[in-house]
Amino acid sequence: MTVTLFSKPYHSWERGLNENHNGLLRQFFPKRMALDNVSEKEAFRATDLMNNRPRKCLGYKTPFEVFAKMTGKDYFLNGSVALMG
Repeated sequence: MTVTLFSKPYHSWERGLNENHNGLLRQFFPKRMALDNVSEKEAFRATDLMNNRPRKCLGYKTPFEVFAKMTGKDYFLNGSVALMG
């Protein structure tokens, strides 16, 4: 699986996943919020909540469930892994 952190200019089809994640993050950190004021605890909490949210593209499983099944490793709520997808 290839993860694109930045979409190429004029490649709008690469923006969907990025825009979706931005929208999810905005639930935790409003657009004009200074991110340098976000604590590590708040960032891990947002990550854990996002990774425990069922996704249609994953058959309504959570990213944590899919990752654990694919790798045999369970990083549930320990704050050590950020899964996006």
